[in-house]
Amino acid sequence: MCGICGFVTYDRQVGQDDRTIIGRMNNKLIHRGPDAQDTLLFDNVAFGFSRLSIIGLENGMQPIFSEDRSIALICNGEIFNYIELRHLLKSKGHLFSTNSDVEVIIHLYEDFGTEFLNKLNGQFAFALYDRKRKTLFCARDPMGVVPFFYTFVGHTFIFGSEIKAILEHPLVEREVDKVGLDQIFTFAGLISPRTMFKDINSLENGHFLSIDKDGQITKKEYWDLIYPEGEVKMNGRPEKYYVDRLEELLDASINLRLRADVPLGFYLSGGLDSSIIAMKIDQLLPGTRKDAFAIDFIESEISESVYQKLIAKASNSELNQNVFFFDDISSRLQQSVYHSECPIKETYNTASLSLSEAVRKKGIKVILSGEGADEFFAGYVGYRFDKMRALNLVQNQTSAPEEALRDKIWGDKDFFYERNFLDFDEVKKNLYSADISASFDRINCLNYPIVNKERLHNRDVLNKRAYIDYKIRLVDHLVSDHGDRMALANSVEARYPFMDKGLVEFSTQIPTELKLNDFTEKYILRKMAGRFMPKSVCEREKFHFVAPGSPYLIQKDIEYINDILSYDLIKKQGYFNPEQVTALRNTYKQKGFTINAPYENDLLITVITFGILLDKYFS
Repeated sequence: MCGICGFVTYDRQVGQDDRTIIGRMNNKLIHRGPDAQDTLLFDNVAFGFSRLSIIGLENGMQPIFSEDRSIALICNGEIFNYIELRHLLKSKGHLFSTNSDVEVIIHLYEDFGTEFLNKLNGQFAFALYDRKRKTLFCARDPMGVVPFFYTFVGHTFIFGSEIKAILEHPLVEREVDKVGLDQIFTFAGLISPRTMFKDINSLENGHFLSIDKDGQITKKEYWDLIYPEGEVKMNGRPEKYYVDRLEELLDASINLRLRADVPLGFYLSGGLDSSIIAMKIDQLLPGTRKDAFAIDFIESEISESVYQKLIAKASNSELNQNVFFFDDISSRLQQSVYHSECPIKETYNTASLSLSEAVRKKGIKVILSGEGADEFFAGYVGYRFDKMRALNLVQNQTSAPEEALRDKIWGDKDFFYERNFLDFDEVKKNLYSADISASFDRINCLNYPIVNKERLHNRDVLNKRAYIDYKIRLVDHLVSDHGDRMALANSVEARYPFMDKGLVEFSTQIPTELKLNDFTEKYILRKMAGRFMPKSVCEREKFHFVAPGSPYLIQKDIEYINDILSYDLIKKQGYFNPEQVTALRNTYKQKGFTINAPYENDLLITVITFGILLDKYFS
C-alpha cells in the first residue's frame, strides 16, 4: 500500500503556494511510501503520492492517467483481481501504460462510471479526478482495510490516507472531537465517520464520495455485509458442502493475496486463524521459501512459542520470533499513538509495531494476517455468552431504562453488547471534567448513530453480534489503528485472507450451528483445519492474551506517564476530573494491583494515550 493526499479548491486555481502545501502533506506519509514520492498540480487540483512499490515495480508510479490524460488517479492499496480485469478491459480495447494493478480503476471508470466498485476484489482507497466532468470521485474498499480521511473547509476539499497529512493544510484547525473520545471509552475504538479531530471524517467502508464542479458532496454506500433474516439453517445440505466451499474460497483468497512482485511473509501467533493461513500458504506455494513472523514473550504463561514452532515446522516456514519485553511498551507507546491518531484502550499495538519493524528489517514489504475470522465465525466469548443467556445459564437482569437504551442503539431491548451502558455512563461522567459532564448528553456517543439498525432487524443473535463486531471492532479498530497504522508505520502492507469479499459474503450463508456448535467457537474453521493442520492447534482453545495495561505502566513509575497523569496538567487540559484521575492512579499504583481486561475497564490507559495524542497533535 501507499499514502495518498490532496485537495481540490472550488473558488480558484491552484498556485505555487499550493505546491508547498501538498509537499508538506505528502511528507507526512513517507512511512507509508518510502520508495518514491511525487505531487501533481493542475486546474484546481493538488495530488500527493508516496509509494510503497509492490506490483509494477518499474513503471507503477502514480498519479496514473487515462489515455487522453483527462482522468488522473491516485490509489492507496491493491486490486487483487487486476490480472483478470486487465484481460477483460484489453478485450474491450483499453490500452494500459503501466503494469500497476490499480490502473484498472481508470478504465473501469471510463466504461462504468461510478458503478464499477463491486467488480474490484481488493483493499483500496483512491481519489480520481475527471477533468471533463470536473468531478472528484473517492472510494474506500468494502471491508475498510485501507483508510480515507477528509474534510471540507471553506471552498476546499482536503483528504489523506492519514489525518496527519490533512493537518498540514493551513485551512485545517485542530480541535478534539469529544464524541470521538466518548466512543473510545464506550466501544473498541472509533467508529467511522467519527475521528478524534472535529470536522475531519473517516469515509465508511463500502462507501464512495462524489464531489461535483460546485463542491457539492454526495456520499453513497455501494456495499455492506447483509445477513439473512432469521436463523440460518442447513437447508438440507450436508456439513461437508459448507466446509468444502469455505476451503475453496479461502484458497482463492490466499492465492489472490500472494500476488506481488516483492517477497511476502505472514504473521503467526500460534492460534487457529494464523495457523490456517500458514498451512494454506505451504499448500499453495510448495517448495518455496516462506517467512513467518511471531511475537513471543519471556513470561511462560503467555508465551505461544510451542505452537508457533510447531506450525512453522509443519508449514515448512522459517520462524522469525521477535521477543517482546514489557518494558518495550512504555518506549513504543508514544509512537503507537502517533501513528494510530487516536487514544488506544490496550497496549498490544506496541507489540504489533515491534512485529512490523522486524518484518521490514527482514526486507519484506507484504504480510498476510488472520484478522476477520473471529468476527465472521463466532470466535469471541460474547457469542457463547449469548447462547448461555438464551439457555438461561446466566442471569440477565436488566432495568427498563437500559432496555430502552439497547432498543435505541441496536433495535433490540434484549441484546447485550459488552456492558450495561447506563451504568457505564455514570463511570464516564465521574471521570470527565465538570464542564464536560455538565454537557454529557452532547458528547455521549450513544446519542448518535452507531450502526444501521435495519441490518440487525430480525437477525439471529449470532449474526447480529457478528455484524456489530465487524462494523465497530474489526473495520475501524483491528484493521485500522491496530492493523494498517501499525504495519505501515514501518512500511509494511498487511493483507487479510479472511476478509475477502466473496468469503465473507459466503459466511453469511453458513448455518449458525456450524459457527458455534454447542459451545465450540469457529467450529467450521476447525473442521476445515482438521484436514491439514496438527490436531493440537486445530482443537486448541482460543488464547485470550491481554497486554499489560495502565497499572503496569503506573507501577513502573515512568516519568512521562507521571507527567501526563499529573493533577495540574489534567486540570489545565479540562477533559478529565483531576480528583478522579488521582484516585484511580493511587489505586492502580498499589503493588500487585491488576485489571482483568477486557471484563474490567482500564480507564487510565485511555487517559494516558489521550494525553499522548494531545501532546502529539494539539500542543
